[in-house]
Amino acid sequence: MDPLLFEELDYCPTPIGPVSLRRRMELTVKRVVYEVKLGDEFLMSSLFTASEEALARLGLAALQGDALDVVVGGLGLGYTARAALEDARVRSLAVVEYLVPVIAWHRDGLLPLGPELTGDARCRFVQGDFFAMAASADGFDPQQPGRRFDAILLDIDHSPDALLDARSSSFYRPDGLRALARHLKPGGIFGLWSNDAPDPAFTERLAGVFAEAWAEPVTFDNPLLGTRFTQTVYLARAFA
Repeated sequence: MDPLLFEELDYCPTPIGPVSLRRRMELTVKRVVYEVKLGDEFLMSSLFTASEEALARLGLAALQGDALDVVVGGLGLGYTARAALEDARVRSLAVVEYLVPVIAWHRDGLLPLGPELTGDARCRFVQGDFFAMAASADGFDPQQPGRRFDAILLDIDHSPDALLDARSSSFYRPDGLRALARHLKPGGIFGLWSNDAPDPAFTERLAGVFAEAWAEPVTFDNPLLGTRFTQTVYLARAFA
């Protein structure tokens, strides 16, 4: 195939399977798109980023005050992290990513947003298992164990019921969510991306752990199918 139409930029083994980065021309919209696959499964595409960006914008909009300290779980193609950095109130951003190659793609400039993220002094990549960190007392900052944050924004699994791998199997249960809430400042926000439409049962589960919880549908055009598609950002506020 013509390398201008398709190119595999990297392929690496990881503890949860081989991960690959591909760049191709999407002829439907005449755009170059970047895609990440885990084995044969598509994880993300730069063609669809509206809900990933909404995760950061909606999560931070629910907060008042300045000098916000934020965690993003899942670096991916970088769209949630960039949207968070667009908020001038963000003082620090820790982006937790389990897959070493994904961090390398950004640091090595293989991805378009890499230079922007690595060039922002507020942004730091933390290689680690978000779910293990959430369950631990030390939390998400190896340099400052026990540190708490104004917002924790998570985009790793496809949804609370469609997991990337077994590491997060207990996270979405009440005990896992309570452990996560310990790492938020009083009144802080937990935000979660889901590929599915809003699930009232999961919103209710969040409400049983946090002071309040709600779901924000994010609807966008899918040019490949010629239809509208709805994903979800769940938001929950810690007790003050």
